[in-house]
Amino acid sequence: MAEEQADVAAETAGRVVAAPVERGTPVSQGSELVRLSSTETDAQLKEAQANAAQIEARLGFTSGGSFDVNAVPEVQNAKAAYELAQSEFARIKSLLDQKVVSQSEYDQRRTQMEAARQQYEAAKNGAAQQYQSLQAARARVALARKAFTDTVVRAPFNGVVAQRLVSVGDYVTKGMKIAVVVRVNPLRVQLTVPEQFISAISVGQPVGFLVDAYPGRQFEGRVKYIAPALQADQRALTVEAVVPNPKGDLKPGLFATARIEQHARTPGVLVPAAAVLTSGGTSRVFVVSGDHVEERVVSIGQTVGDAIEITNGLKAGERVATTNVAQLVDGSHIRN
Repeated sequence: MAEEQADVAAETAGRVVAAPVERGTPVSQGSELVRLSSTETDAQLKEAQANAAQIEARLGFTSGGSFDVNAVPEVQNAKAAYELAQSEFARIKSLLDQKVVSQSEYDQRRTQMEAARQQYEAAKNGAAQQYQSLQAARARVALARKAFTDTVVRAPFNGVVAQRLVSVGDYVTKGMKIAVVVRVNPLRVQLTVPEQFISAISVGQPVGFLVDAYPGRQFEGRVKYIAPALQADQRALTVEAVVPNPKGDLKPGLFATARIEQHARTPGVLVPAAAVLTSGGTSRVFVVSGDHVEERVVSIGQTVGDAIEITNGLKAGERVATTNVAQLVDGSHIRN
């Protein structure tokens, strides 16, 4: 019997401040194995969050909405000033046409309008750049949050701690292995099946087995994996079954004797190999009916000498053509 094993490594560097599990401790997925000092990563996270919040405040923007440059307060103010300058310029232009104001006053208003336009464009460009800075700041927040989260090393699945390799006070580096967790429910059972029985094996099939540790007690599992090729040295096939082990009675490394039910197999109809045409993965025979033949698609099984087993599509007692088969078509006349 084999277990699924995970070598759990630290995702960040730091000093161990807590190690609440020991060898043999049952753990659930996500439960704490080791905790590293988070003082530095916590400070980095808070700094990154504060920086992002400052930029959001300048933009009048929150993480819940979509970015609209025209909604930025600075841009709104610049736009309002530009629109006011446009309105004032239009008024002065009308007065100039009536010769109520001087050309110099008209030129002054036009210069003011152009300056307001440039300020409006600059405000929009500045807001867009600020938004890019916000995106970068948020990325730094995400990285800092991950670094903070990574200070707690957690179990990858339900299982048992097989090894704890660090203690409180140890300094670990990123990627350093700190624990080994094994999954004991369910367990994998590795079976060796002789080649003469491989046709009786299929994924999902029930399998019963005995172990010496529990005489007379039968455990049940199901086939999960069948190797694609035989073991050349043994002429046998490796098969894996999965067995529930909720109470942990079964231990990795136990030797198991398995029993796989081999269902009785109904033999097919044997016909001469020359009677079967196979093309493109489809096999056909021509069944003799009076003075003509009927084309029949069939399923084939084993080859026995010069004969082929037909497992579906042909009944016992039906005659098939065996000569010039390649020249026949459905309905061809033959001589009896």
